[in-house]
Amino acid sequence: MTKSNYSRRKFLKTGALAAGAATVGTVAMPQVSRAQTTTIKMQGSWSAKDVFNEMAMDYVDRVNKMAGGRLKIDYLVGGSVVHPFQVFDGVHGGQIDAAHTVPVYWYGKHKAASLFGTGPVFGFNANEGLGWIHNGGGYALYEELMTQIMKVDIKSFFVMPMPTQPLGWFKKPITSAADIKGLKYRTVGLAADLFQAMGASVAQLPGGEIVPAMERGVIDGFEFNNPTSDRRFGAQDVAKNYMLGSHHQATEYFEVMIKRSLFTKLPAEHQSILQYAAEAASSANEWKAMDYYSKDLQELISKDKVNVLRTPQAIFDAQIKAWDGLIDQLAKDPFMKKVMDSQKEWVRRVVFYNMMNATDYKGAFNHHFPNVLKI
Repeated sequence: MTKSNYSRRKFLKTGALAAGAATVGTVAMPQVSRAQTTTIKMQGSWSAKDVFNEMAMDYVDRVNKMAGGRLKIDYLVGGSVVHPFQVFDGVHGGQIDAAHTVPVYWYGKHKAASLFGTGPVFGFNANEGLGWIHNGGGYALYEELMTQIMKVDIKSFFVMPMPTQPLGWFKKPITSAADIKGLKYRTVGLAADLFQAMGASVAQLPGGEIVPAMERGVIDGFEFNNPTSDRRFGAQDVAKNYMLGSHHQATEYFEVMIKRSLFTKLPAEHQSILQYAAEAASSANEWKAMDYYSKDLQELISKDKVNVLRTPQAIFDAQIKAWDGLIDQLAKDPFMKKVMDSQKEWVRRVVFYNMMNATDYKGAFNHHFPNVLKI
């Protein structure tokens, strides 16, 4: 018998014995967690019609299917138990077990929350931002914020790299930074600080309150997030100028919050399902957004007769200048400085590679679709 034949037979024999032992082991020693059933009550921060509810369910469905009935999430729309902006308190206090939200909604507790999704634009997009969270030290910093600084009973995972959020909806186009001064404008988080620094009067409102505020004249303009969410709550009925592109929220993602004391008591495989379902839903959400957002943008143009414009370069320049002033103020907090330094280190390396390596997508688009892109 040759050495190779002997090795092959030994491998097959050993593998068969191992498989038999595993089968016997499964019958004789079932996993205790398979006899347990845990139901998690999750509330979103989103109104019933918002596409974000559907995206939250992408996460919930993945957890429920992978857990095989042993772990189940029951999902409730925003406001069912607590206010959409108060899910942080709801999870920490135990009114709900989990939440589907964004960190910016609780930045009033600590402004560092806004750095994990709606902070200064250093040059990275949201997908590169998730790379920083998963591989650049961002998650450890978030854990430090939650466990050491905030000391809250919350464990979080991040889901979906959101596209750049538009400058928003206006009754008249914004042509210069001067048009922002005195504007009554809806945004949230550090973006509120940004627009205040640019001279706007800012109102922080949940999505469901935006259109009524616009109708009553409480605000003159607003941003929420994307063409699908905006169209579903009727943005096109109260304004006809939709300006795409902005430096106010360019790197945002959802946050799945789970009560930490509940999470730590779960079997290891259930913890893993909750974690890795976030990564799976992240991709599913992003691909869904490509389809939904692009279709709704075209329907805003063709059906709703909305004037879709690219934000002028002068606005981007004014925003960067305003961010510079805010960064100086934020950096006075040692933890916030540590987070921003970590982000910049990641951006300097990763974005340099991505921008140096990326093909000329704009040139290719213009070649195949001449006179479509007006920028």
